[in-house]
Amino acid sequence: MANPARRRKKRKGNIFVDWILYAIMRVLVVFLYLFDVETNLNTACVLGRILWKYFHRGRNRALANLRASFPDKSEQWIWRTGRQSFEHIVMLGVNVLFTPRLVKKHNWRDYSRYKNVERAKWLMKEGRGLLLVTGHYGNFEIVGYMMGLFGFDVYSVARPLDNRFVNKYVYDVRQFAGQKIVDKKGAAELMPKISSGGATLCFMADQDAGPKGLFVDFFGRKASTHKSVAVLAVTNNLPVGVGYCRRVGNRFYFEIGLTRIIFPQEWADEDDPIRWVTAEYTKTIEEFVREDPSQYWWIHRRWKSRPKEEMQR
Repeated sequence: MANPARRRKKRKGNIFVDWILYAIMRVLVVFLYLFDVETNLNTACVLGRILWKYFHRGRNRALANLRASFPDKSEQWIWRTGRQSFEHIVMLGVNVLFTPRLVKKHNWRDYSRYKNVERAKWLMKEGRGLLLVTGHYGNFEIVGYMMGLFGFDVYSVARPLDNRFVNKYVYDVRQFAGQKIVDKKGAAELMPKISSGGATLCFMADQDAGPKGLFVDFFGRKASTHKSVAVLAVTNNLPVGVGYCRRVGNRFYFEIGLTRIIFPQEWADEDDPIRWVTAEYTKTIEEFVREDPSQYWWIHRRWKSRPKEEMQR
């Protein structure tokens, strides 16, 4: 039997297939631009419901995650929230495509409002370095775009897409307003240099980190979490801001908020500051997800890895 890793590598290296898929995507994008953003968002909701109906494996995973995270909720609530989560995932694609076309310096108030962001804004203006973390929730893509639009020195850590042509297109869209992208593969070496220069680094901090990650509480269960954010914060005495971007209604309008800033003095007396910071920002992500769980990506295998003590039972 062929090695699975080799099969994956071969598929990833097929330039012809990558280009064909990219060409199809570009034709689809041209078609979408024939309609206004609200029409496309309505269509995305329909596609999300279709995905919910026929993508059985993803739906079952989302249902299992929701049942475990909200044991007190009814089955009707669980199914409705899961379906809406799929709708938001598809709507995110429309958001990414339309944000550079619609949101400009002169009209940003038509598409967004802000909550508790003043302190983070001044920290970024002072150029002392700041780490911002969020989760797969709402329209997380627009946050970096907005900061780049207003001239903040901001870098976002992202995993490259397998399709090289689609990856370049998406990166160009993301960097349109001045946001800079750091590939996750080489981020470990670059992050200290970037942060020491006073820039703001943005992270998606709710992905399974495998068996070697730090296991901290997330919705009442241990979840393996990457320690890189906490290591960078503790090593360089950098504050960690935890924020979100929540869709307001099923339209192209968003609330961008900062729920918490974790300052270095808060972990100064902790025995294990790395674990403490990781647990603290993870708890804060849970808090804003609970405010509207329908916008979270419950399809994620967030609790895939389990602690050793659970495996030994």
